[in-house]
Amino acid sequence: MTSNVLPPSVACLVVAAGRGERAGGPVPKQYARLGGTSVLAHSIAALARGVPAGPILVVWQPADAALFEETLASLPADIRARVLPPVAGGASRQASVMAGLEALGALASPAAIVLVHDAARPFVGADLVQRVVQAAARSGAAIPGVAVTDTIKAVDAAGRVEATPARASLRAVQTPQGFALPALLAAHRAAAAAGVLGLTDDAAVMEWAGHAVVVVDGDPANVKLTTPQDLQRAADDLARKDRPSMETRVGSGFDVHAFTDGDHVTLGGVRIAHDRGLLGHSDADVVLHAVTDAVLGALADGDIGQHFPPSDMQWKGASSDRFLAFAMERLRARGGRLRLIDVTVVCEAPRIGPHRDAMRARIGAICAISPNRVAIKATTSEQMGFTGRREGIVAQALATVELPEEPDDAV
Repeated sequence: MTSNVLPPSVACLVVAAGRGERAGGPVPKQYARLGGTSVLAHSIAALARGVPAGPILVVWQPADAALFEETLASLPADIRARVLPPVAGGASRQASVMAGLEALGALASPAAIVLVHDAARPFVGADLVQRVVQAAARSGAAIPGVAVTDTIKAVDAAGRVEATPARASLRAVQTPQGFALPALLAAHRAAAAAGVLGLTDDAAVMEWAGHAVVVVDGDPANVKLTTPQDLQRAADDLARKDRPSMETRVGSGFDVHAFTDGDHVTLGGVRIAHDRGLLGHSDADVVLHAVTDAVLGALADGDIGQHFPPSDMQWKGASSDRFLAFAMERLRARGGRLRLIDVTVVCEAPRIGPHRDAMRARIGAICAISPNRVAIKATTSEQMGFTGRREGIVAQALATVELPEEPDDAV
């Protein structure tokens, strides 16, 4: 298990001077938005969680000043207070890191350990950061690496395979990489003086200078964002993490209305010519009443009679779509969504089939869902009971909804 004890002084150096051409987009990838804040802001905050004290220095391009200031403003105040004035990067990653190291080495009290991290790795975990820091404190140079699971081929310029390295000894290297600050700065200075340029990470600089580098376990989730597809996947992953866990509920509704004198019935919000009407305080839409109770039932939020009592004269003759719209507002206020309505109508007449699609469309419109999520079925009672005697109509409905999970009340 990783210890939480950190060396007394650790500085974080974030490399954010690149232009990220492969990622495309209107801004460099380190300033692309993820969940409302920039990739760089996520990376700085992640490092700060792993290293709870010490300076954080960003190597940037001065042309990105406005984007950097926006990033800085999005950080919590305690992290923002640790961020030093940025340092301009050079023509290569190696030159940019050296510029940052010179600035950290010139501080009144330079840190003992420096972590060098790519701005485009926003998902680094605190455990990984601490593993690297502790290993660097012991050995002077430590990097995270992930075991390679694919077979690797070395190929020539024509694409022909030259060698197949044994993958057991291979590691895909990540950042942050941790080093004794004086040793890494001296190695960078020596490489620059010798004209050794283009080394792609700081471990390579230390290796060139003759230092041993230790590899600790990396994290497959600590991905580097390089392409537009990487950025989209990262945005999708963050959206899923931010989305509350949902639970599925099913509510049922049942309603019955007797026939009375009239020339039409209203079912599912659709006026249907008939030789009888339906008796009720509102428009007696037995289908919408059942659907309303089904939605309220899924919410465990009473029933239609509780919210719209027949004793209240304002609902006399009211259109029942108002009741269903009310239930849907209650569902949306709880962060829920309706997935399916399933209705069964029991009557000898009128025939439901010719009006089925119109009813599905109307219920879909009231609920703001596709008619494909509304099922209307009809049957008779084989001339048995009050429906069989053509005395009234029954409707039964089921509503399937998704709601954010809520903790169970203590018993």
